[in-house]
Order: sequence, then C-alpha cells, then structure tokens
Amino acid sequence: MKSYRKELWFNTPHRRDFINITPQVNQCLLESGIREGLVLVNAMHITASVFINDDESGLHRDFETWLEKLAPEKPHSQYHHNTFEDNADAHMKRQVMGREVVVAVTGGQLDFGPWEQIFYGEFDGKRRKRVLVKIIGE
Repeated sequence: MKSYRKELWFNTPHRRDFINITPQVNQCLLESGIREGLVLVNAMHITASVFINDDESGLHRDFETWLEKLAPEKPHSQYHHNTFEDNADAHMKRQVMGREVVVAVTGGQLDFGPWEQIFYGEFDGKRRKRVLVKIIGE
C-alpha cells in the first residue's frame, strides 16, 4: 500500500470564508499516483473546517447566516472563552461544520456523488492556516 501526505496552506482575507479546495485535492491525488484507496482531508486548526457540499454561492450565504444564528460572533462578552481571544464563535462553528472528510478513490478519481465538492471553511481567518491531505491505497 502507498501513502501520500501534503499540507495545503490558506490565508483568507476575511474572518469567515468558504473555499472550494477540490482542485487542490485532485492535484494531490494525481501526484500520489494512487488509483484505488481513500483520501482524508482535514483542517489542522480548531477554528476551521473541511466539509463536502454543493458549490453554490446562495447555499454558502445560507451557511453563513445559519452559523451566525447558531453562534453569533458578537457580543464577544457572551462567551466564557473570550478572555484572551475573541473567537469562541469560530470554535463552535467548526464543531457544526466538521473537522474532516474521507472520500473514496476509484480509478484514480475522487468518487463523488452528484454536485459534491470539498470545501475549506474558515471561521477565524486573516492568518495562515493549513489543511492536511493524506491519501492511502494502491
């Protein structure tokens, strides 16, 4: 069995962003040479997420609205965590959106259902963060 590992780095211009990282993951798969196996893609920071969904801008705005209702950023004083940092809401948003995804690799391709894409979700941005891509298989 072969194994491949790569880190993808992001520095978003906004506090919150959703980035389609499917092209980067596809490039990793190509570099790995693996034709059958599994791809793990996970956020390496506790205020970021990796998830699978549709690449539709209206849906992304809906995610933003929904997450802000669940865990509003302000007032910062509503969170016990916000003593040194003001990112408690980002930790909670990550819990909802998830840490990682695993995708099957079949015939050298990501084995997606219709419309599925991999996204990096940033909830406390404006600084450099990374995503791990780990591929195992033959």
